[in-house]
Amino acid sequence: MTGTNGADDAGTQDASTVTTPPRVDLVKHDRPAGQTEQALLRRLFSDRFLALGVTAQDRLWGWLGPLLVAVVAGIARFVNLGNPSTLVFDETYYVKGAYTLLHLGYEADWPDEPNPAFEAGNQDGYLPAADYVVHPPVGKWMIALGLRLGGSENPWAWRLAPAVVGVIAVFLLARTARRLFGSTAFGIVAGGIMAVDGVAIVHSRTGLLDVFLMFWVLVAFALLVKDREWFRRRLAERSAALIDSGRGVGRDGPVVGIRWWRLAAAVALGLACGTKWSGLYFVAVFCLLSVAWDATARRSVGARQWHIGSVLLDGVPAAASMLPTVLVTYLLSWSAWFANPRSYDRQWFVSHPGSYPDWVPDVMVGWGEALRSFWQYHEKMLAFHTGLDNPHTYMANPWGWLLQLRPTSFYWRKTENFDGGCGAEACARAITSVGNPLVWWLATAAILVALYAVVLRRDWRAVAVLSGIVAGWVPWLFFPERTIFTFYTIAFAPWMYLTLTYALVLVWEQVADDPRLRRRALRVMGALLGLILVVSIFFYPVWTAMDIPYDFWRAHMWLRSWI
Repeated sequence: MTGTNGADDAGTQDASTVTTPPRVDLVKHDRPAGQTEQALLRRLFSDRFLALGVTAQDRLWGWLGPLLVAVVAGIARFVNLGNPSTLVFDETYYVKGAYTLLHLGYEADWPDEPNPAFEAGNQDGYLPAADYVVHPPVGKWMIALGLRLGGSENPWAWRLAPAVVGVIAVFLLARTARRLFGSTAFGIVAGGIMAVDGVAIVHSRTGLLDVFLMFWVLVAFALLVKDREWFRRRLAERSAALIDSGRGVGRDGPVVGIRWWRLAAAVALGLACGTKWSGLYFVAVFCLLSVAWDATARRSVGARQWHIGSVLLDGVPAAASMLPTVLVTYLLSWSAWFANPRSYDRQWFVSHPGSYPDWVPDVMVGWGEALRSFWQYHEKMLAFHTGLDNPHTYMANPWGWLLQLRPTSFYWRKTENFDGGCGAEACARAITSVGNPLVWWLATAAILVALYAVVLRRDWRAVAVLSGIVAGWVPWLFFPERTIFTFYTIAFAPWMYLTLTYALVLVWEQVADDPRLRRRALRVMGALLGLILVVSIFFYPVWTAMDIPYDFWRAHMWLRSWI
């Protein structure tokens, strides 16, 4: 394994600290071309990060390793994907909604008890009226794409899109963790944990929206991590040119140009919000995180008033580019709603006419009326979400989410008198959205380690791995009375895997210089990862509705609250 300690990038100088970085001579001298830039790069990145991809072997494993764990993820997600052949949990809303979106361009209402007919292949029993839905359409359009490719009569097609994005997410997490930790090996570890964890597997095998929310916020995070690298390399290049010219970096530091990676991240965040509104929390946290990274980079290259320069040259442009991009992307995700007059509440303005000056062109009036209807619809959606407090068997207080104290049951069937296919007198089939207990319990403990690293070591990596948890979990702590569920953890699950991996990285860095301790650490880490795999294999039947003896199912219910 490759460690990641060293310099600003390795973690003690980048999160939010204002301590003085290691000195580098930033005054013009007669030096070989490129020497100043190399000195700045060493200030901005760890030596191990700069060594990533230098050798052919590391370049090979930088792609092959993530690909291999993605293959493992694909096996766990695609095998018997059509089991069960009935709609499970909230698939009843999202799969049928995706079907009518695909065929009508809007989400139609359904008669009472439509699922048996839909599951049998008689899928055109929808009503002509539009359905009142309370989530934006991006996730349902993605499910619809799977229906189009696989055929809506096939249960596996209902879950095709979740399975595809679930596998891509594993690959993406491994590549992003590699860049975060400056280590190909630990990137593979992070991706491997996601490949075999139950929260990720269950959501990749069911047609719900939350896996798409997770996917788009992970894409945004990966793009921002890439933007961080691009920004620092460009900053080093332009700062070196200023220093070598004798002018110095000045008060604020140089302007670096258009941040295309950051704009792409804003598009991904807009698609996340277009899947579920909780994507807004990630918008806020990730924007602040990115600007904080910029500020510490300017400080590291020697800008005298780096905090002012970061606000003027990075923060303001970030707000001016990212927030409108998120908004425009979100609006575009509703294009079908705007285009189809039969969409829910699309004609609300007819019964609530507005008043416009005579000089306003008709086309602008039309758009104004559409936006008034759009706003009204969103007010209804907001009222639904803020007032959702109906009791549910599996509702769970968010304080228990990290420890998986009350996981959500997506599917449950019990047969007796040898009627099942397991060979026992009583058989059970279950889909329980419970994570691998070893992963989630250790990752929860690792959060404390990461908090320690933030406060006392000012480690930028700790801030990065905690960012998704802050965005995906912390806001829900303020709504304990809401009807909410543990399965929402999928939105920030990648950052739980990153946090656990980060704790392993810290252990490795402590022993990397001692061969004896390094060998011992490798054995312990290998045993831990092997045990995680064994636990996942044990739980796999209750993540995938396999027909198993009832007593074997009971053996998986480690806590009474899991039943």
